[in-house]
Amino acid sequence: MKAFQVGLCSIWLSGFALIALSLYVTQRLPSLNDRIKVSKLNLGDLGKPRITIFSATSPFNGSVGARQSLAIRSWLALSPQISVVLFSQHPSVVSFAGDFGSRVLVEPNIDFTFLGTPFFHSMIARSQSFMSDIFVLIDPETILLNDFISTLSYAYELDRDWLLVASSRNISHFPFYLDEAGKRWLRGDGKWMRTQELQEILCQSWQWNHCKGRMLMAWNSGDLPLHAGVLPPFLYGKGIHNNWVINEAMSSDFRFVFDSSWTISSFHLYDPEPWSSGVVGNSKVSGIEMRSWEYVGNSHIGALYGSLLYQEANYSSLVKLLKCDRKYIFFNPTENFVYPYGYQSSFRLWKERILHPWRKRRIMACIDGINSLEKIPDCFLKDHMKLSAPLEFSFSLESLLPFIADKNKTIVLAVVGYSYKDMLMSWVCRLRRLLITNFMICALDQETYQFCVLQGLPVFKDPLAPSNISFNDCHFGTKCFQRVTKVKSRMVLTILKLGYNVLLSDVDVYWFENPLPLLYTFGPAFLVAQSDEYKTTGPINLPRRLNSGFYFARCDDSTIAAMERVVKHAATSGLSEQPSFYDTLCGEGGSYRVGDNRCVEPETNLTVYFLDRDLFPNGAYLDLWRKKNVKSACVKKGCLVLHNNWISGRLKKLERQVLSGLWDYESGTRMCLQSWHNFKLTS
Repeated sequence: MKAFQVGLCSIWLSGFALIALSLYVTQRLPSLNDRIKVSKLNLGDLGKPRITIFSATSPFNGSVGARQSLAIRSWLALSPQISVVLFSQHPSVVSFAGDFGSRVLVEPNIDFTFLGTPFFHSMIARSQSFMSDIFVLIDPETILLNDFISTLSYAYELDRDWLLVASSRNISHFPFYLDEAGKRWLRGDGKWMRTQELQEILCQSWQWNHCKGRMLMAWNSGDLPLHAGVLPPFLYGKGIHNNWVINEAMSSDFRFVFDSSWTISSFHLYDPEPWSSGVVGNSKVSGIEMRSWEYVGNSHIGALYGSLLYQEANYSSLVKLLKCDRKYIFFNPTENFVYPYGYQSSFRLWKERILHPWRKRRIMACIDGINSLEKIPDCFLKDHMKLSAPLEFSFSLESLLPFIADKNKTIVLAVVGYSYKDMLMSWVCRLRRLLITNFMICALDQETYQFCVLQGLPVFKDPLAPSNISFNDCHFGTKCFQRVTKVKSRMVLTILKLGYNVLLSDVDVYWFENPLPLLYTFGPAFLVAQSDEYKTTGPINLPRRLNSGFYFARCDDSTIAAMERVVKHAATSGLSEQPSFYDTLCGEGGSYRVGDNRCVEPETNLTVYFLDRDLFPNGAYLDLWRKKNVKSACVKKGCLVLHNNWISGRLKKLERQVLSGLWDYESGTRMCLQSWHNFKLTS
């Protein structure tokens, strides 16, 4: 293998480099020369294709920030036709991008986990909403050299839709940097060095791995998708996703898939701690252990979607793009044919037409290198999938709280079972759009817990949650509903005792704005809750009109003592927790009522305040859900939230909310709906 690498580098450096132009299921091809043709370019006024490079960066701190900065500057140095889009929500990324003007954009509006890891499927969807001739997805620390442009320019001439992949070389030392203009590579002593010299140094020690290594993908803006079916919610940089896309693209046969690992000089510095190389956008999690669940989750998703678990591509048989004697050729290992640029013939006929002995020697040296490619060890992704590992966070409720709480030590809590998972995600997506991040989920069952883990949500399990929760028959008035609601008050009390305020919100409460600034205006010894009164006039604190699906409780002695009484009362009641709230805090029959909108519990001196229904309407107030334009009607009233209650049945509730337009989640793609979903932007 060492001898092959040295020989291959000498061919590369003298202009005859072996360059693999990507992966292809050649057994599906009738004949490669029948499938690949070269057409004249129609590149418009500029004469070159527009290339948009997408990447998800870590914060620009320390050595990671330095490596990312060098890599991105290397991309921009290649061509003025290159634009860069960085997926991040971190201020340091915005600051870095500002130095490059319009050539580097920051896109925060994709899906991230609560720890800041971006979702791969959301990155791909966002990239495809831009207007570009060629799209590139690359690791943020991967450095590119000039042959990246020549390879993409050649690929752009192909007259069919294609997907190009290239593995990045792993090097241990790189003592070079770009000059201030970002145009030339310099040695440590400040002397300029040619790209050929740089490539020669890189050839002395490099390696890559199709399964574990970093990889770039590029595709043209053709009419066909990358693959059939849905791209699942992989976490970016946590394994599986690149190879999954390649496998599905080859199986679908929509695009010509090829490997350009030998024609694109891409490399990154060896990371002695690969677990730390993932994208992390939340600085508060720096001390968390190695987050193995992210890799386990990608393995589980890779097995659930597509054909990877049943039919995996053999990487040694992939079609590769090579460069011999300054000409690009495709090498098909399965057919053992080499096809030169623009010449539709087999390798044997082509070889016989070479007249000059010196050229023949060069070509044969190149072919010897090609034959050596088959000696590179193959790998199978299934061998690296962690299907037997449990899909669980390493977090307890106590360890999650300090990461999630806001500066006021407040948590927004939702308690939910699996039948409401889509409504949960719409609720989460809405909070994310409002830039609310201090929410967490209490899962009532294992299915909900694992769903939340895969969706990157801060979730914990209630060990005392009732079993046998009905999927469709757990709405208001049912025995299931009565059991489930009692979990909510018990979990709120637990969190209060741990020193955090709690805003409990059912997932069928739609948030128009963040209500917390208003709720904070109520001081200690106040519990503020939504009123369930539907009449437009009269008191709103009448018996059994306290809605326990939306209330704010502070972690003070009076509130904790009162919540203990509520939980104790509910534990012995045959009803849901909602009557226990009212009877305990407002007295049976409303004996503790004060005025039209509050109660005062005498033993704890806790004041219960019923929220203004114009700001916090329930599902029956003013028939808002029956309005032709629910959103417009609510905004006009000044609603902060709108509860989707006073309707019987999960499916009816779901239908009403989706049809009203108060819905922020696409269950088919498992993505939050974004403003860019329906149109393309010019990069």
